[in-house]
Amino acid sequence: MDWLGGQTRLDRPSYRLENVLTFGFNVFGGARNQVTNALNGVWLGHPVHPPLASLSSGVLGATVALDAYQVTVGRRANAIDASHMAQHTLALGILANLGAAVTGATDWQHTHEQARRIGLVHGLLNLTATAMYALSWTERRRKHHLRASLISAVGYAISMSSGVLGGHLVFASGVGTDQSGPQLESAQWVPALAQDSLPDQGLHRVEVDNVGVVLFRSEDGIRAVGEFCPHLAAPMADGWVDRGKVVCPWHGSQFDPESGEVVRGPASAPLPCYQVRTRGGVIEVRATSEQPVDDESVVTEACFAEACLTDDNSEAAL
Repeated sequence: MDWLGGQTRLDRPSYRLENVLTFGFNVFGGARNQVTNALNGVWLGHPVHPPLASLSSGVLGATVALDAYQVTVGRRANAIDASHMAQHTLALGILANLGAAVTGATDWQHTHEQARRIGLVHGLLNLTATAMYALSWTERRRKHHLRASLISAVGYAISMSSGVLGGHLVFASGVGTDQSGPQLESAQWVPALAQDSLPDQGLHRVEVDNVGVVLFRSEDGIRAVGEFCPHLAAPMADGWVDRGKVVCPWHGSQFDPESGEVVRGPASAPLPCYQVRTRGGVIEVRATSEQPVDDESVVTEACFAEACLTDDNSEAAL
């Protein structure tokens, strides 16, 4: 993996391929973001490529197993004819492979250096295997079952070799995983920064309970989000706010600052968001929780507001 990741000669073709993908997505015009969001898995909450790859691996493995059964047992009396089932599973595997290729390329174009080089080889191996599956399917249509079985077996071996590279990208490089890092867990309000110290423009990183938090001012008040983009751990403090959305500085992922939901990929997991209040000139934050929090200050504020509303003399209430 270290040798393959260090092959800088792969950089030029990989960036040329990225340019081709960019031009291809630009063909969709105003629908570009909707298309890339669908392929990145924004609607699913995680990348679409892994489940498609798993589906492909499963049905193609079934194809190889059915072929092996047909060759060893299928010619015997009363044996099940597995050749037709193998043809159907192979067709499904080809479709899943094509879907995995499109979604994988969409994810791959935002990788860097070693991950980009390994991902390029991973994709080329998968395309080679898919071509062999298509050839095998054609041979099955021509009733050349033994030849088709051998071609499928070779293609599956290539797929498994490619799968090793894909597993390295996920587990070693973190591609496709949520990389937002440690999150604030405190259910109590924790002081973060003096209100006067927060700039009017830009994003500002602070540390709260040993967890990085990014603060910024918006039209609706002060917001607090996680330190790292969940896509590839880009520092969100280097990002910016565009029309009310928090933008990742590396790949342009956009997030709703109130809910953390992805507005635009390539990120698919939401950005951590925290509750914010200002008290005594100090900005305080806490983890967002739908459960009621046993916080004395919150109860006090609620009672104070109720007193102001019910007392005929607001000055007396104050």
